[in-house]
Order: sequence, then C-alpha cells, then structure tokens
Amino acid sequence: MSSGPGADSAPAPTDHHDAPLTTFSSLAVRNYRLFFIGGSISNIGTWMQRIAQDWLVHELTGSATAVGITTALQFLPMLMFGLYGGVLADRFDKRRLLFITQASLGITGLLLGLLTISGHVNVYHVYALAFVVGLVTVVDNPTRQTFVADMVGPRLLPNAVSLNSANFHSARLIGPAVAGVLITAVGGGWAFIVNGLSFSAPIVGLLLMRSGELSRPRRAARKKGQLREGLRYVGSRPDLLWPIVLVGFIGTFGFNFPVWAIAFTDGVFDAGAGSYGLLNSLMGGGSVVGALLAARRGSRRMRFTFAAAAMFSAVLMVASAAPFFWVYAMLMVPLGLTAMTFQVTANAGIQLASDPEMRGRVISLFMMVFMGGTPIGAPVVGWVTDHFGPRVGMLSGGAVCLLATAALAMVLARIGGLRLRIDLRAGRRAVALVPRDPQPLTTTA
Repeated sequence: MSSGPGADSAPAPTDHHDAPLTTFSSLAVRNYRLFFIGGSISNIGTWMQRIAQDWLVHELTGSATAVGITTALQFLPMLMFGLYGGVLADRFDKRRLLFITQASLGITGLLLGLLTISGHVNVYHVYALAFVVGLVTVVDNPTRQTFVADMVGPRLLPNAVSLNSANFHSARLIGPAVAGVLITAVGGGWAFIVNGLSFSAPIVGLLLMRSGELSRPRRAARKKGQLREGLRYVGSRPDLLWPIVLVGFIGTFGFNFPVWAIAFTDGVFDAGAGSYGLLNSLMGGGSVVGALLAARRGSRRMRFTFAAAAMFSAVLMVASAAPFFWVYAMLMVPLGLTAMTFQVTANAGIQLASDPEMRGRVISLFMMVFMGGTPIGAPVVGWVTDHFGPRVGMLSGGAVCLLATAALAMVLARIGGLRLRIDLRAGRRAVALVPRDPQPLTTTA
C-alpha cells in the first residue's frame, strides 16, 4: 500500500460507482477478492483453534469458569490497550501492519499445537498464549476492519463488512466440525497446527494485492493526545456513542457462547466434543444467513441495529429453556442470525458515520467495548453458570442484554425528539417511533 502522510482521502479506483449493488458486489474488486479468499482459509483454522482450545481447557480443568478465564485473557488486551491499536491503524501503513499481525497469529497457533502434541501443555500455557493472541488482536482488528474501506471505498463498505462476517462465520460451518473430528481421532493439537499454517493464505493474498488500486486515506500524524482526541470525537457524536455503549452490553453479557455451550453440552445434555462442534456449526450457519441478508439489505439505520439486539436477547432467553438437545441445537440458527445482523449493522453504521482520519480510533473503541467486555462478562457468566446452572446463566445474560437495549433505545429516542406510539387500529403500524414535537431534533435513528 503506497500511502503516506498528507495523501488525500479517495475511494479505491475499483469502487464500481455505476454497478448495481448485489449481495456479492464487493467481490468484483480484485484486492478485496484476494483478501476474502485468504481470510476464508485462515478463518477455518481460527474456528478449529477456538473449539480445540475451549475443549482442551475443559479437559484440563473440568471447569466452566476456567473456560471463561481463557476467553477473558484472550480479550483482556482489547479492554486494556484497544485504543492504541486504533492509533496505530490510523498512523501506519495498514497492509504492512497486517503482514506482521497475521504472521504472529500463525506462530502462536503452531506453538500451542507443538506443546499439546508433545504432552507438555498445561492450562497456564493456554492462558499465556490466549493473552498473546489478544495482544496481537489489539492491532490486527482495527487495522483489518478499516483496511476494507481502503480496498472497496465507501459505497461498497457496508456490503464488504457483511461479506467479511459471512466469510468468518461460513468457516464456522467447517472449522468446528473438523476440530471435533480431529479431537476425537488424533487430539486437539493438530487443530492448532492447522490453524497456524492457515495464516499463510492471507499473507500470500496481501503480497498479491495491487497497491495502485488501494485508496490513500490521510494518515494521522504522530502527536500527543490522539487517544483523548478519539474519545472526545466519539463523545461529541450521539450517533456513535450510544450504539457503542449498546455493543458493550451485548459483547459483555450476550456473546459468551463458549461458556454456555460447553456447560449445556456436557452438564445438561451429557454430550461430547462432536455435539459441541455441531452447536458451533449451526450457530455459524445462522450467522452466515444473517450476514448475507445484511449485505443485501444494506441497512445502516440505528433503529434496525437496536431491533436486532432485542431479537438476539430474546432468542438467548428462549434457548435457556430448551428441554432437549435437538431443540437447543435448532435455536442456534436464529441465535447466530440475530447476533450477526446486530454486529454487522452496528459495525457498518459506525464506520460510515466516522471521518476517515478518525475511523481507526472509532472502530478500535467499538472493538474494545465489544471484545474487551468479554474479560468482564465471561468469568461472571461462568461463575453464575457454575453456581446456579447453565439455564440460569444463559437466561440472565439474555435478560441483561434486553434491558440494556430497551434503556438505550429510550435514551436515543429522547435525544432525537421521538416517542413510542402504539396504535392497534387495523391498517396502521402497531408500534412506531414518531416525532414528539412538530420539529424534532435530527436523528440517525
């Protein structure tokens, strides 16, 4: 990527301004196509490692709390240092940063695989490497997220964000199933090895990209106070601040699927690693559908994001009462669909609402509260699950998310000069947000 300080912000030449938008429009851009293919391969390895890592910790400790601690350690660096990753993404060449982060993630996978296969692994090794992965992710996540805009331009950005999510969760259909087979047949160590090797694919994709077809956004100059500048910017924008707060609640108390799924698989339904892999695959299938629907719909309206959050919370609560394994498994599809619809629409809306020179810091704050909330939420829901049972743990997580969604929706409605109208007359919309006054404040809700 040949960008430098002072370069003007411009969309990529391959933005395809006149082409009609379709579900897969972004794949017409060569650089994004290479990025997508490389990610498809590494994402399968990533899902294999996630399943194998959770199962390995469960085998070593027999504790849902330990699984929660592992998840927490992987996301703790995002909570501690997340904004620094955004500063680096705004300041340095994103393509070069991705070379470094992808290679580092591959090395950690290979190291955990060698420790496991050799029989020397213990839970503290897993904890340490999970923390290292988290440190790399602090830089990798905002860089990878904002690099998409450099490849496809603003018009295709919502579509590309949705396809990225579909890509990641399509791998969830394959990775967990393969991991389950490998764990049963030869042990989880080989899943870690495969994951480490899979990062060669995105590295090759980055090497093959055409620099001239990447946009050149203005890089943030090195100066003091860039973290505070990013926080002030978000604080001054309600259309950024309150969706990010909602993302924090959902990420902290709702996106703790590994903790609950392992507890339900082993403790409620007395099933094995293969069943746990199946649950992940089914949720991945729902996530793919949700991402593709978001890619086609292209909605960036805040109210749609809040509606998706409410639906996700409700499905969590319903799933907590599933009487049989097959009912619980089938509910993973709508759970994945609503979770991904929320995540994609929130991500795309926040990126597009941000100024290009601030986008790295804004998206890093988004990822910090989304992923960084897990170190707080995962041990808490793990403790509740261990002491009160998986059903209470999952139900309480869904209830907290639903209450937060309703409360924040009311805050935004008030800021925007809106009120809730309930009209039960035939032919009228039953529930709608309408202006409180004849001339309400402008809102993006």
